[in-house]
Amino acid sequence: MRCALLSVALVAAIAVGSAASPSTAAVRWQWPTVGDHRVDRGFAPPLDAYGAGHRGVDLRAMTGSAVSLVAAGTVSYVGSIDGVAMITIDHGDERSTYQPVLATVSRGERVESGEVIGRLLRTGSHCSPHACLHLGRKRGETYLDPLALLQLPARARLIDPFGALPRAASSSMVNGILLRPTSGEVSSPFGMRRHPLTGEVKLHDGTDFATACGTPVQAAAAGRVVRTYEDKDYGKRVFIDHGIWQGRRIVTIYNHLSSDNVRVGQRVNTGQLIARVGTTGLSTGCHLHFMVERNGTAVDPAPLVR
Repeated sequence: MRCALLSVALVAAIAVGSAASPSTAAVRWQWPTVGDHRVDRGFAPPLDAYGAGHRGVDLRAMTGSAVSLVAAGTVSYVGSIDGVAMITIDHGDERSTYQPVLATVSRGERVESGEVIGRLLRTGSHCSPHACLHLGRKRGETYLDPLALLQLPARARLIDPFGALPRAASSSMVNGILLRPTSGEVSSPFGMRRHPLTGEVKLHDGTDFATACGTPVQAAAAGRVVRTYEDKDYGKRVFIDHGIWQGRRIVTIYNHLSSDNVRVGQRVNTGQLIARVGTTGLSTGCHLHFMVERNGTAVDPAPLVR
C-alpha cells in the first residue's frame, strides 16, 4: 500500500512539473514581424529603475501588419499605457511585451508560438513617423535584451569584470550571419567596377545600400567600436570588431556617414543604432558603403548578410 501511494505521488509530481511553463531562457524566440528583420534601435538598459534608456528593441514593419507571438505563453495584459496599445505575454519566468499593437487576443488566453496576436499601429510608434514594433523582454522587474533570444545563442565565458578585455574566443556573429545594416536597395555590389567619379577600374570593396541621408545605420552584429574618423574618400567611418569567427577576425566598416553616435571602445549590440546614412567623402549621393574585413582583407558582405 505504501509503495502504491508513493507511485501515485511520483506520477502527480511529474504531471505538475510537465504542466509548468518552461523557462524562456532556453527557448529561441521567433521573429514577431515579417520582412527583413530590420532593427531600428537596439536594447540599451537604463542604469537604474527610473533612468533613461531603451528597454527593448524596435523592429521596423508596415502599419497594419500582423504581429505574432515569439514563444508560447498566456496573455497577461491587453490594454493601453500612456495611450499606447500594449500586449504582455507570460512565458513562465519571463514576459514579452508588444507595442503599439491592436490586440486580437484576450487576457487569460493561451497562445502558441507564431500565432498572430494583433496588428501593428502607427500611433505610439518609437520610430515615428514610421511604424515599428517595440518588443520587450522582462524577468521580474529586470529588462533583458530580446535579441539574445531572437538569434541562435553565442558561446560565452566568464571574465574578470575589472580586468582587461580578453581576446574573443569566438565571434559575436551567429553562424556567420550579419544583420542588414540599413534599408534601401543594393545599388552597387562588391567586385570590380569603374568608379563613377574617377573613372578608374578597381575593386569596389563593399556593398552600397542606396537610401536617404539620415536613415538609421545599425550594427550588423554585437562587438566593440575600434575606430571612428573621417576620410577624404570614404567620408565619415565607423569600425566595429566582432571577434574571431572560423579562426579569422571579423570587422565591419560603415562609410559615407552623415553622423555617428558611438565612441571608440564602446560595446554595441546587434541592431543598435550607431550612425546615420550620409554622402560624405567621395560620393555621388546618399548611401551606405558597407564593408566586411576578414583578418584585414575586404570580402564580399553579400553571403554574410541576412
